[in-house]
Amino acid sequence: MGALRPWTWSRTALRRGFQALVALSVLPLVPMTWVWLTSAGHRVTAAPGTRWAAEVPVMPAALVLGAGVRGRQPTPMLRARLDIAAELYRAGRVRALLLSGDNSRRDYDEPSVMRDYLISTGVPAGRIVLDYAGFDTWDSCVRAKEIFGASRLVVVTQVFHLPRAVALCRTAGLDAFGVGDDSSRDWPAETVAYAVREFPASAKGLVDALVLRSSPRFLGPRETALDQAVAR
Repeated sequence: MGALRPWTWSRTALRRGFQALVALSVLPLVPMTWVWLTSAGHRVTAAPGTRWAAEVPVMPAALVLGAGVRGRQPTPMLRARLDIAAELYRAGRVRALLLSGDNSRRDYDEPSVMRDYLISTGVPAGRIVLDYAGFDTWDSCVRAKEIFGASRLVVVTQVFHLPRAVALCRTAGLDAFGVGDDSSRDWPAETVAYAVREFPASAKGLVDALVLRSSPRFLGPRETALDQAVAR
């Protein structure tokens, strides 16, 4: 067989180049597709005026993910998550609340601020458990299972974060259902910015959960505080 003519080489190179471009354009969508498919059927939006709580299966606990504090007050987005968690407790959908956040510095304590806010809304202190090492979503999910012994829970966050949070918790081995606050109603610009950030965050989550099976920054011994809060 004779050598390929130059124009044949050119057409082959163009075809392969086009295929490479298509692959590169699709690649960023893979993590987002993964989180959406993994969480499909396991999440609901906490929309005002709807009976969203009735759509949430009864679970032993809710996992509330941190979202920043200012001094001794939760940020507005975190306050919205905490309000959802309090409603889940009052509606009898969960018996205890696991608050997972950042306490990496002495002057920054998300879980304690979250607890104080929930107590101010009427949630009994005995139903609240604190995870001080929830530095990211994957860490919070793994620690909920490995440290606090959870097997079934409702994860609470914002809608833009919900598919990733549910997917990571389910990949960590939890039977997880998610409730998300529709932040676009009150913070449209911030929601768009956070939604865009979900592309790289979902890629990191996929690598942590499926490729590396990364361990949390801190693990430690098994704790029984959540068991006790659920049993009260």
